[in-house]
Amino acid sequence: MSEAHKLLVLAGDGIGPEVMREVARIVHWLDANRGLKLDITEELVGAASLAVHGVPIRDEVIDLARKSDAILFGSVGDPAWSHVGFDKRPEVAILKLRKELELFANLRPAQLFDALIDASALKPEVVRGLDIMIVRETVGGIYFGEPRGIETLPDGSRRGINTEVYTTSEIERVARVAFEMARQRGNRVCSVEKCNVMESGLLWKEVVTDLHKREYQDVELSHMLADNCAMQLVRNPNQFDVIVTGNLFGDILSDLASMLTGSLGMLPSATLGIVREDGKRNALYEPIHGSAPDIAGKGIANPLAQILSFAMLLRYSLNRADDADLIEKAVSNVLASGLRTADIMSPGMARVGTDMMGQAVVREMEKLA
Repeated sequence: MSEAHKLLVLAGDGIGPEVMREVARIVHWLDANRGLKLDITEELVGAASLAVHGVPIRDEVIDLARKSDAILFGSVGDPAWSHVGFDKRPEVAILKLRKELELFANLRPAQLFDALIDASALKPEVVRGLDIMIVRETVGGIYFGEPRGIETLPDGSRRGINTEVYTTSEIERVARVAFEMARQRGNRVCSVEKCNVMESGLLWKEVVTDLHKREYQDVELSHMLADNCAMQLVRNPNQFDVIVTGNLFGDILSDLASMLTGSLGMLPSATLGIVREDGKRNALYEPIHGSAPDIAGKGIANPLAQILSFAMLLRYSLNRADDADLIEKAVSNVLASGLRTADIMSPGMARVGTDMMGQAVVREMEKLA
C-alpha cells in the first residue's frame, strides 16, 4: 500500500470552514472509491488563530506546512480585528506562509463554464470560451520590498512608504513557471509590467525577454503594459493564454479577470514554491474569494472555488490528474443542470445552499465514475 500524502488543511475564517466541509465530502468519496489516501492535519490560521493563540499563524503551523505534500487553505480576514497593528492582522497568515515557504508563483485560472456565460460581466460573444491562466509573482515586489512603513515627518505630517523591487532570479523563476504552463496550454505568454514609468518594470521585461531567447523560443512571447492589459481583459479577453506579472499587478488583474467568469466564488488558485531537497515542491491551494464575513454562517456560500482548488491540488501536487478531471467535469455538469448558489443565481435556475451544492458535486462524481 502506498504511503498516504500529507495534507495540511487551514480552513481559516468567515466562510472558510463552511466551504472546506464540502471538500471533506469529496475527500471521503475519493478515499472510498478511488483509493486516495491522505494524512490530514487541521490547524487554525487568521482570526481563528488570533482568538486562541494571539497570533495569525504559529511557527508550529509553518513547520507543519514545510513538511506537508500540499496545503489546502480556506480564507483569512475578520473586521473584528481591524483595530490591531498590521503584524497582527489575520491576513498576515497567508503572507507569512508565502514568504516562509517561498511560494512565489500564484496560478489563477480564469475559465468560464458554458453554463455561467450569462453571469459574466461581459457580453456572451466577447467572453465565450474564456480560458486564461494568470501567473502572479507572490513573494517579491511592492508587498514585500524594503524600505516600507509609515513615518512622521518634521512638520508633523505622515508618509507611507512601500518599495517595488525585483531581482533577476525572482523574475526568472516565475517566468519559467509561466513558459512551462504555456507549453501545456496554448503556447502563448504575455508578460505584463509598467516599463514605461518603472525601472523594476524595465528590468522585468528585459529578464523575461532574455529567458525566452535562451530557453523558450518555441513559446510565443508578447509584452503589455499593465494598464493596457486591464483594458484588453475587458475588451478582448480571449486574446490571452498565459499572463505573467508581478505581485501588485497580478493581484489587481486576477480579480478583474474573475468577474469575466461570473463570480469570485468560482475561481480556484494554486501557489507553487521551491522544489525541496526531497524532490517535492511546496504548494498551497486556495479559492480567491476571501472570507466573506457578511455571509459567514448563513449556509449560502459557493463552495465550488474551494472544491476546484482541491482539484488543482490533486493535479499539481499529487499527480492525480484523472481525479482532478473528474471533479472539474462534475462541477461543470452540476452547473449545466441548473443548480446555483446565490452569487451565481440567474432567472430560471434552482437556488441551493453550500451544503446542497457540495452534495450535488459528489453525486455527479458517482455518476461519472
